[in-house]
Amino acid sequence: MNRLTDHLLIISFDCLSALDFHILKDLPHFQTILKNGAYVENVESIYPSVTYPCHATIVTGNYPNRHGVINNTLMQPGKPSPDWNWYRNCIRGTTLYDEVKKANMTTAALLWPVTGKADIDYNLPEIFANRPWQNQIIVSLMNGTPRYQWNLNKRYGHLRSGLEQPELDDFVLASTVDTIKTKKPNLLMVHFTDLDTQRHYHGFSSEEAMSAIYRHNERLGSIIDALKESGIYEDTTVVLLGDHSALDENKAVNLNVLFHKKKLISSNGKGKLLNWQAYCKSCDGSAYIYLFDKNDSASRSVVESLLYSLLDDPKSGIEKVLTGEQAAAKGADGTCAFMIEAQKGYYFLEDFEGEYLKTITKEDAKADKKYTLACHGYSPEKENYGTIFMAAGKGIKSITIPSIRLIDEGPTFARLLGVSLGNTDGRVIEEILSI
Repeated sequence: MNRLTDHLLIISFDCLSALDFHILKDLPHFQTILKNGAYVENVESIYPSVTYPCHATIVTGNYPNRHGVINNTLMQPGKPSPDWNWYRNCIRGTTLYDEVKKANMTTAALLWPVTGKADIDYNLPEIFANRPWQNQIIVSLMNGTPRYQWNLNKRYGHLRSGLEQPELDDFVLASTVDTIKTKKPNLLMVHFTDLDTQRHYHGFSSEEAMSAIYRHNERLGSIIDALKESGIYEDTTVVLLGDHSALDENKAVNLNVLFHKKKLISSNGKGKLLNWQAYCKSCDGSAYIYLFDKNDSASRSVVESLLYSLLDDPKSGIEKVLTGEQAAAKGADGTCAFMIEAQKGYYFLEDFEGEYLKTITKEDAKADKKYTLACHGYSPEKENYGTIFMAAGKGIKSITIPSIRLIDEGPTFARLLGVSLGNTDGRVIEEILSI
């Protein structure tokens, strides 16, 4: 299969929404891409629409129940800070970067989710020190490309302030510019999280979120300049995409509190979970309900009765209840007993002590990072909840199309670089390609 481009640069602006277009169209560096390339007005995300499943979908072309990354975090009931799906081996099947590497092209990734220990030539994976005894730099070095990361940290580490934003994205930008100039990889995947962070803690349309969009415009300008200085701009395809949108919320639903009262969860009374028969695993705007024993019909009956009684209460925060089979039909994890969708204004947490419903204030969001003022994870069928896609450069037509699905992006990227992801859930977006 012939290649349509020499260099593919994929920039993921986490939480960029289709609703942001009215701002993006007037920003000069986004204009550069929009005026000369393809623009998709609405991209349907996946279920649950959270970052790690989304980014695994982008590089595989498959839904979560097929690629295996069915949530951001692992099912670790009672853990205050569960581990994330950080590692490449969390993904079943092949990926875009695997196929590009097999074709003897160079690959690079900067803070791209689910790439820990991946076979990527230049890899600074998104992974954080999740235990008090761990050191952030050491954890990153051990799970990516050590010398490459060490050099980046030595040159640009002063820009960082731990995982704080916008400093983290400033570090990622400097690392991206350096990688373009010194490595000129055939595939470069970059993940910026500034906007997502600001929306979580300040709200969808907050001044902080709008400032992040303007910072992203400046970051894009620096990247375009680096491509030109490196002499590869004319031979590069630049893709800008979002993984999901977000919705404002101010109420947290703690279904595990009710499970606790129903004796489906037991604790020591001091905040430590001892045993569970049923557990609500949050995906923010949606949640999986798992049974410890899938054949435990008594617990299933209690859970089912409780869920449908809550569904009848307009103030419960629950909008929809799906069976495991119905969740699988939407691409989510079919091994769950049930999947639930939050009403607008609500999201799910995993507390099993305290109140079933908690109203979240700005002070809560500032004081404790588990509380947010906007989140995602909702069904992609929610109104005004689409994300965005635009591309320009080699192999791309100047065209506007109304919609695609997130699963269509991976096969399209593979086609641009002359490789294949095999039989995928998504399709190649032929209409944007200049073949």
